[in-house]
Amino acid sequence: MGEVHVINYEARLRRVVQYIHDNPAGDLSLDALAAVAAMSRFHWHRVFVAMTGETCAQTVRRIRAHKAAHWLIQTEWPVSVIAVRSGHRNVQSFARSFRVHFGVTPAAFRAAGVSGEFQLLREGRREMVAYDIREREPVRLAALPHRGAYQDIGRAFQEVAAIFTARGLWAEAGPMIGVYHSDPSAVPEADLRSHAGVQVGAGFEMPDVLEEVVLPGGPHAVMLYIGPYAGLPAAWDALYGKALPASGRLPAEHASFEVYLNDPTSVAPEALQTEICVPLASGPENRDE
Repeated sequence: MGEVHVINYEARLRRVVQYIHDNPAGDLSLDALAAVAAMSRFHWHRVFVAMTGETCAQTVRRIRAHKAAHWLIQTEWPVSVIAVRSGHRNVQSFARSFRVHFGVTPAAFRAAGVSGEFQLLREGRREMVAYDIREREPVRLAALPHRGAYQDIGRAFQEVAAIFTARGLWAEAGPMIGVYHSDPSAVPEADLRSHAGVQVGAGFEMPDVLEEVVLPGGPHAVMLYIGPYAGLPAAWDALYGKALPASGRLPAEHASFEVYLNDPTSVAPEALQTEICVPLASGPENRDE
């Protein structure tokens, strides 16, 4: 009976997380989210905080801020449009909220992103295209699929986190990993395929609501990116467009992925650390002579 109750609470949490991601400009008040969860306002908020470690308001602000950050870098929408789409009354309230979360104004954040001023680090040095070649062991993930824009995969990650929290599985978990199966330059955004997962061991008993994804071992190009997730597309471009061609190494026919080394709910955006991993073909390097 206990497992039935856990799954019931898990389903409510996932439903609310989905709603926040799908309606950043909508009514995301505590009353509205309690209605989505089909629980009383008082009881829902206590459940949400206990299961996530955040208040509903903190989660809403974080999701809205990350969506706005992606739109600032990935679109040419005016700041006034992004303010409305991210659920703010006006540009002034958006600028204040954004600065609290990212430490800079929306305009400054956009300018830094357009100019490519992101930290891609290797051995502590700031180098735009620095990376290492590493042998990685196979990795097993407990994951949920995501279809659509890669920048929206956060919704799937929060659903996975809800499942792990509701079932008390974090003691068996490693880092969160995003697996990207499609080439965003060649596949329509609506058809992009990815997985949001948590690394688990061989003995982990996979819940029926999650999928097993196994990442093969072997040589990988690994680049460390430090900064807000909105800057990750520039980091991928630097790796694929400059570093790999210069090295002569060829990517393998396996999905690339990101390993998230710290937690966006407890670390400032500028301190987030992400490893970008591209599987490489085995054997000698292939260089154009």
